[in-house]
Amino acid sequence: MKKNSLFNWNLKITAVAIALGFGLVSCEEEEPPIVETNTIVDVASGNASFSTLVAAVDRADLVTTLSSPGPFTVFAPTNDAFGEFLTANNLTADQLLANPDLGDILTYHVVSGSVGSSDVAPGRVNTAAGVPFYVSQAPDNSLWINGSAQITQTDIAASNGIIHVLDYVITPPTQNIAEIATGFAGADAPEFTQLVAALVRADLVDAFTGGIDDNLTVFAPTDAAFEALYEALGPDVNGVDDIDLELLTNVLLYHVVPARAFSQDLRQDASLPTLLEGSNLTVDLANLQINDSGLVPSLLNVHATNGVIHVIDQVLLPG
Repeated sequence: MKKNSLFNWNLKITAVAIALGFGLVSCEEEEPPIVETNTIVDVASGNASFSTLVAAVDRADLVTTLSSPGPFTVFAPTNDAFGEFLTANNLTADQLLANPDLGDILTYHVVSGSVGSSDVAPGRVNTAAGVPFYVSQAPDNSLWINGSAQITQTDIAASNGIIHVLDYVITPPTQNIAEIATGFAGADAPEFTQLVAALVRADLVDAFTGGIDDNLTVFAPTDAAFEALYEALGPDVNGVDDIDLELLTNVLLYHVVPARAFSQDLRQDASLPTLLEGSNLTVDLANLQINDSGLVPSLLNVHATNGVIHVIDQVLLPG
């Protein structure tokens, strides 16, 4: 009897232990698993070179979006890139972070989908901001965006996408070519006053007021270039009103290429068709010239909604 009783107690103890064991396992399974994340935000936050970008993403309330499954491709400016952008635009970091358009500026750097470096090709790229940017490949094969920002590093992997590194901040254009030229003409140190006057006289202003689907490249002569032209045309020419209207119209059309060509898209000895039918321009990269006119290095790639402006120091005359 004692033997059977002891056996029964052992069975009861074993059953209790098993029950407790299952109970402990059950409790452990109810605890949420620890998930390691490596999102775009995580990767950027772990890199000291992106601290300004991370602060901007936080201020623009985009952390949740860029931590979601995506996938996204982010063209990420470094701290140095932000520094150069702020200096060029006479801004402080606080002013940038307080900018009501900060979210649009940041999403202009974001592309839907996972786009590796092998898939980044010259041309138009649609962004999360709803406004495209433009990739150019320079003669040395470097890749640029909007002619102002170089892609300096590629294919930084994240769990929800890819990061490519930029050396400058890109911003969507807000003015068309006509508006930009008019803005320069009305500045404290005016420029393009003669170009604007010529466009008005030739009734061509409307041709330069298009939107994002219009693609033009304008080689824009400075006021000094027009003054030199007046002198070359003789003592009876003192301004655009003294130039034969047909000649003036043809000269203006000869300065316009019907494509959006940033400086990195130009190639040595390339022949560029213009809006003046049958008349082309010749590119001389070695001497930074279009025909015999010099390109002004500090005023290349002025980006407009409907194209791009390159400033030149002589008026181009069709042959």
